Amino acid sequence: MRLILASSSPRRKELLTKLGYTYIVDPSYIDENIDFNLSPLENVKNIGLKKALATAKNYPLDVVLACDTIVVLDDVIYGKPQDKDDAFKMLKTLSGKTHLVISGVGIISPKKNYNFAVVSEVTFKNLTDEEINSYIFTNECFGKAGSYAIQGLGSNLIENYSGELDNIIGLPTKEVKEILEELL
Repeated sequence: MRLILASSSPRRKELLTKLGYTYIVDPSYIDENIDFNLSPLENVKNIGLKKALATAKNYPLDVVLACDTIVVLDDVIYGKPQDKDDAFKMLKTLSGKTHLVISGVGIISPKKNYNFAVVSEVTFKNLTDEEINSYIFTNECFGKAGSYAIQGLGSNLIENYSGELDNIIGLPTKEVKEILEELL
């Protein structure tokens, strides 16, 4: 039985490799629209599961892992920024506040399916416009939920966090490892 990662995220690949797994990358491309009748946690769980199910159709005898990570403040979901202005608005909104980082995971296997979410908290420093613009200038903010990467230069924006760092980066490795040890 093989492990299939239904994601093209370099961070997820790096975290899964760090756990010692070999895997095949086959990203799923699904509609990631938000259902406003559901909570952010339910939305991200659903997206993680949909991604896994979409790729699992091609691998019925294997284990398929998918994940989606969002940033949430006051029940508003902050995805990846569209441009520099969008990144600025997000970072300005998160400045000086504590937000949630929620990863929704879907794992599909011939034995059993899993769908869960892991929540961490991140508190931003009070940021000046200059600090925000300097960070955006690095381009690290692009392709990242909430417009920052805690594992990179974005760590300079953070006052503190609680919960699993790997979850904030994009894959709750502790929980994923427990399940994969059971399945593989």
